[in-house]
Amino acid sequence: MTMQECYQAMGADYEDVLGRLRSERLIQKFVLKFLDDGSYELLCRSMEEGQIEEAFRASHTIKGVCQNLGFTRLGQSSHDLTEALRGGKSPAADGLLEQVKEDYRQTAGAIRAFKQSNGL
Repeated sequence: MTMQECYQAMGADYEDVLGRLRSERLIQKFVLKFLDDGSYELLCRSMEEGQIEEAFRASHTIKGVCQNLGFTRLGQSSHDLTEALRGGKSPAADGLLEQVKEDYRQTAGAIRAFKQSNGL
């Protein structure tokens, strides 16, 4: 699997990130680090515990990372959740969290498939 195929599998914009980072090596470096970021786990735990301010920060962090890496699908769902948590929890937040979870699983799964297919 190539990095471009990985981006296709996760519903992301490879050309956009390549235009910014200009190096597949850099893209790969940051994409692989994405799996080590604890923001997703923090988001899920914070929502479960009702810590809305912490959940907002975690969702905002995910959104920013996704924007930088061109993770379009996860970036959009985390943006929507961030806005639903801004200033407190809106009624839509739980449904939006489920969409973030689905998009995160797809993104992380594509990255893990890339790692496995490249022996990383």
